[in-house]
This record gives sequence, structure tokens and C-alpha cells, in this order.
Amino acid sequence: MAGGKQTPRQKMINLMYLIFIAMLALNMSKEVLAAFGIMNEKLETSNEMTTASNEAFLGSLETKASEDAAKYEKLYQDAQKIKAMSQEYYDYLQTLKDGMTEGLEDPKDYARMDNSDYLDQKFFQGDNLSEGGQEFMKRLTDYRDQVAAIVPASLKQSVIDRFQTGNEEGKVKAKDGMQDWINYHYEGYPLVASLAKLTALQADVKATEESALKSMLEGELTSQVSLKNFATSLSASKSAYYAGERYDGKIIISKTDNTSTPVRAELTLDGRKLSEGTDYKLEAGGVKMLIGAGSAGDHEVEGTIFFKQDGEEIEVPVKNSFATISKPNSALIAADKMNVVYRGVANPMSISIPGIPDNKVSASAPGLKKVSASKYVMNPGTGREVTINASGILPDGTKINTPATFRIKDIPRPEGTLSKQAGSVKLPRANVEIATIGAMLDDFDFDLNLAVSGFKFKVPGQPTVSVNGNKLDAKAKAALKRAGRGDVVQIFDIEAYITNNKSYKLKKVSPVVVEITN
Repeated sequence: MAGGKQTPRQKMINLMYLIFIAMLALNMSKEVLAAFGIMNEKLETSNEMTTASNEAFLGSLETKASEDAAKYEKLYQDAQKIKAMSQEYYDYLQTLKDGMTEGLEDPKDYARMDNSDYLDQKFFQGDNLSEGGQEFMKRLTDYRDQVAAIVPASLKQSVIDRFQTGNEEGKVKAKDGMQDWINYHYEGYPLVASLAKLTALQADVKATEESALKSMLEGELTSQVSLKNFATSLSASKSAYYAGERYDGKIIISKTDNTSTPVRAELTLDGRKLSEGTDYKLEAGGVKMLIGAGSAGDHEVEGTIFFKQDGEEIEVPVKNSFATISKPNSALIAADKMNVVYRGVANPMSISIPGIPDNKVSASAPGLKKVSASKYVMNPGTGREVTINASGILPDGTKINTPATFRIKDIPRPEGTLSKQAGSVKLPRANVEIATIGAMLDDFDFDLNLAVSGFKFKVPGQPTVSVNGNKLDAKAKAALKRAGRGDVVQIFDIEAYITNNKSYKLKKVSPVVVEITN
């Protein structure tokens, strides 16, 4: 574009070329900003779930303290202190976030959140920290030090590490030498990136609170409460019984020490009074039932069980039911993992008929293959549904034939990965150069072995490189070397396949966006 006298046409072509490059850079920026916004939303959702979980942990600890003050009162008081400090610091971070988005017409228009002015002005004043920056660092270190002094010894170091602010001088290693921790993490970043960082800091607060509460509960998720609050449930060798069978179920006292034996019981079955020794017997942890299953239908066991506590009888009400069913005249067919079957996957199926031996039961459907006994494998073909027909013969010679229809679904869209990281990631150039490109199915019911045969690699300002295999080739590495710190490279059009079923065509794999950190 330089050198020599240029015609007006050539000048126009050069100008259009520059505009085109600028448009590409603008689109790249919007994608990165949107990725930060999505990450921020996921973190906020996670924080809400952790908050609810922490409330349950604290409630359980409070219950323990009321039951055993000598052991749990001090722990409960410490837990309250940690919660109060966590809430205060969490609210402070939320105030910063609210200030960052105040005045925005659409708080979720992440593509426009590329300005760094808010925190630059809030935290920094020339080469020094402003009053707001000093407050930010003080609140962070105060929270870290105060919580670390309270949590159990096994968690102290993890709290310190989680809220680490660099070396003893508050500095971290940067590209151009040592840099202040707060400048390294918050100066000059787009608003949406800083927003995500503050949300991540809130997530660290919630995780610290959760770890402390779990440790204080010594791994228990439920409280050790008084017998007055106990409930009962029925446990039996099977969930349903034929008419005329003997019911061998047991009334279990929930949340109890199995050495606790009732002193007596007053029980009825469908309104009929039961007798100890004949209809039930007392044993460690509850009452063993000796009644018959009765006729088909629902049956109610009601009454009271009496325990001794501190010299007094404690009443535990009983109100439970069980069902008795008639002998079957239809098959029971169920998918082992889901209520649908997936195309391209060997779906495990269990097909049986209660009361009929497996060798007397048969099943047929397109793509269905018997493995052993009641175990089958379904490999569905085309279409949206498949019907399985099961048949068998009862001991009395009656033949049963029952169809069951399952929906057929395709395998969901895989996510592209770089060194097993998906979505938007940050890595040094050297790590990207040797990384393995892969694909995964997040939260899918089957563990499928996916492999990658090729992909496209894009560095800003460089031509797109098509790569065969799952690692960067020489051309891709050469393009990567021209990327600078903060540049965002893309890995897209990832070609993935199932290793043991290459004929199945997977949906388009989502791309990976990588920010170069050095």
C-alpha cells in the first residue's frame, strides 16, 4: 500500500481494505465481550445456588447446637461470624458491580461493555491507588485474614490461597516485570471482564463460607435432632407384593441411632389393632412388621411408637402406607438411564415381566439385541420413535404381550475443547501451541469417546489455517507466533466423530475462544 504515486482507485481500494480489517477486529471484540458476559451470568447463578446451600448448612449447625451445646455452640458462633463477614464483603462487591452497570440502557448488552473507565477512575489516581482502590484492597485482605483466623486449621491455607494478592509487596509477575496485583487484574480491562472478575470473587466468598460450614458439620448434611421431631418410613425387601403374600417390611425411624429400641408400640393396620409378638416385634432402631400383605390395594399402618429419653417416654407418631398388587398381566419395560433412546448410542435396556422368569420373556424391535437375561441393547435407526414388544407366559399359562414406545433423540451438540477446557479460556502462547483440540458432551448420560480429525485456526490479522488432526501444525504455529498478548484466537469448524461409530454424523461442534496471556 506504500511507495510510489497511487491512483485514486488504488487509494480507495487501500481504504476499503483498512475498513475491512477494522470490522473484523470489531466483530472479534464483540464475541469476546459476549463470552465474558455469559461467564458472568453462569457465576451469578452458581452463587445463588451456593447461597441457598449455605443457608441449609447453617440451619443444620444451629439445630446441632441446640441439641448438643457443649460440642456445637462454639462452632455455631464461629459460623455466624463467618457468614456475617462474608455477607458484608459480598454486598460491598455487589455495590461495585451495581455502580459499573448503573446507567446502562441494557445491562446484558455485553458487546457494548468495552469501556474500562469506571474501575480505572474508581481504583487508580495517576500512578497510585485512589481512596476507592485502597478500600478495595483493605476489604479483600481484611476478609481473608479474619476468616482464616476463624476457620478450622485444615482450611486456613486454602482461604489464604483463594484470596492471594501477590507476594509480600503485593506484586505479581507480568510481561514487563513485577506489577501491583490490583493493577494487573483490574486496570484497563473492559467493563464486562471486570464485572466477571468481581462475580468470581463473590463466588470465592461463597465457596469459602461453604467449606467452613461443611467442615464444622464434620461432613454431615443433616442434623442430629431430638426424637420428638423424628418421622417414620417403611422399608421392605421389595416395593410391591402379590395378594396373599406375607409382608416382611420394617418401620424405620428416620435419623436415629440403630441402638435405640422402642419400649412399646400401639399400632393399627387399616384400623385393626395389631398385637406385639403376632403382628410385630420391637427391635433395635424400630419395629419389625410380621403382618400379611393382604388384598390388592393400599394399606395404612398408623399409631404411636414410644421411646425412653431422659427418663421419660417420648411419643413418635406413625402414619405410613404400602401397596399390594395383583399378579401381573403386562410387561414392565424401562430404559436403564433415561426415558428416551439416543441414535448413535448403544442404549442399555432392562425388559422383564414380574413373576415370569427371564428365559420365558422375549422382546423385539428394530435395533434391539438381547445381551443376557433381562438385559438388552437398543441401537435405534431412523424415525422419531421406536416400539418394543415384550411377551411372556405366566405360571398359569396366560400369555402376555405388551408394547412400549420410546422417543428417539439425536446426540446433543458437542463442545470444542482446548486441553479439556471449553468455551472462552486464557492461556500462554506456549500452552496453546502444544495443546490438544478435543470435543466433549457436557452433562450427557453416556460416556462417548469423541476424537477430532481436523479444525480451523484463526489468529487476528492472519489467514485462517485448516489443520488435519487434533494439534496445531506448522502453519498454525507460525500464525500463532504472530499473536500478541491479549489477542484472541479462534478454533472452529472442529470435525469430531465417535471412535466406535464413525458413521454417525455429530452436530456441529461449538468453537473455542482463547485469549493469549503472554
